[in-house]
Amino acid sequence: QVQLVESGGGLVQAGGSLRLSCAASGIICSIYAMGWYRQAPGKQRELVASITTAGSTTYADSVKGRFTISRDNAKNTVYLQMNSLKPEDTAMYYCRFDRRGTELWGQGTQVTVSS
Repeated sequence: QVQLVESGGGLVQAGGSLRLSCAASGIICSIYAMGWYRQAPGKQRELVASITTAGSTTYADSVKGRFTISRDNAKNTVYLQMNSLKPEDTAMYYCRFDRRGTELWGQGTQVTVSS
């Protein structure tokens, strides 16, 4: 059974850090592009960061210099290191795996940043 499970969310003060993890089972992660998305209440889901199978990364302008996406294919896991968090980073964060149009989503992990 294919499953993506996020963890690492929580409540943090502005300026703090969190590290999100997304562990996959039932698939070979090395052949998937991976990404982190977020959705705040009343807003559309947006791409936060992505990483290709070759390790190339892209970031939303709002998180550049603060967030870092990485992957560990041996552990079937993608990470999102979030530093210098701001209240506007508050959202549900989802991981997404993609390969040739087939996409897989996790259930989400809540990140709340207090001012």
